[in-house]
Amino acid sequence: MPTLTLARQNHPLAETHRQLDLIDRGKPFELSLGKPLRATGIGVLQVNVGKLCNQTCAHCHVDAGPDRREIMSAETAEQCLDVLERHDIPTLDITGGAPEMCPQFRRLVTRGHQLGRHVIDRCNLTILLAPGYTDLPEFLAAHRVEIVASLPCYLMENVDKQRGTGVFDKSIESLKRLNAVGYGRELPLTLVYNPVGASLPPDQEKLEGAYREQLRSRFGIEFTRLFTIANMPISRFLEDLVRNDKLEIYMDKLIGAYNPVAAEGVMCRTMLSVGWDGRLFDCDFNQMLELELGSGLPRNISEFDLDALKNRRIVTRQHCYGCTAGAGSSCGGSLVG
Repeated sequence: MPTLTLARQNHPLAETHRQLDLIDRGKPFELSLGKPLRATGIGVLQVNVGKLCNQTCAHCHVDAGPDRREIMSAETAEQCLDVLERHDIPTLDITGGAPEMCPQFRRLVTRGHQLGRHVIDRCNLTILLAPGYTDLPEFLAAHRVEIVASLPCYLMENVDKQRGTGVFDKSIESLKRLNAVGYGRELPLTLVYNPVGASLPPDQEKLEGAYREQLRSRFGIEFTRLFTIANMPISRFLEDLVRNDKLEIYMDKLIGAYNPVAAEGVMCRTMLSVGWDGRLFDCDFNQMLELELGSGLPRNISEFDLDALKNRRIVTRQHCYGCTAGAGSSCGGSLVG
């Protein structure tokens, strides 16, 4: 099997093409779908503000870390806010990297809240304890931001294996701080589970019950809900699959578990993804694979055209099976009850 060595800066297109060559095996996604996949509107503007992060997680599809320098400019952030001001897009979903490390993060949150949008912060939890960011719980609470926080297990061993030594204890401390300002009670606090290794997530409802019992009984922590999200065969997780000779097994598992019901509800049908440099994509996964929107469509947030984008044909490849396997997977958790 070909080896995969991921560049830590700028991701040359040759490396992106190598990733696509590795995962494009077996049954083409649109053959399973039976028709082209099309958007049904734009209910979520998901803005990836950059790849800078205080962590280097093993499953990260962004390949984010402390050494990354891709970061959203003030001009691009203003263009995103201008789109929200001119169009009735209900949700602003801010991701990264650690999105809070982008200098434009607080501006996006503040204006998004002022515009009456539902603002989501995809938070890794440990950033809330980092110097310069310890006031974030109060800031986020004041703007009634929904926090979607990664906690891939309620056991320290599994979390630290996937996200780094000491991350579990820091995550628990951060969750207690969030509870103290109202999160998990009157403010929405969503936790995110990712499997460890080449497996699919278990039943979301049952796992939420286990999380709730464990976190409440052991730490007194409350949260609103749990999302289960499958690991995508992209970037670091793809590298790990190749290294352990499990890529073919994992792709076969995803393709074999294709669920047409989940396919109808995939997130790209109601979402538009904006890159740190303003480029437009169907989803964050396509963004990391440099799969820009289809021919004839706007390429940058500065060219936003709702009529052209709301019913667009979505660009798909084999990694899309990661969203349609079993109960399905999306930024909003399982797609099938």
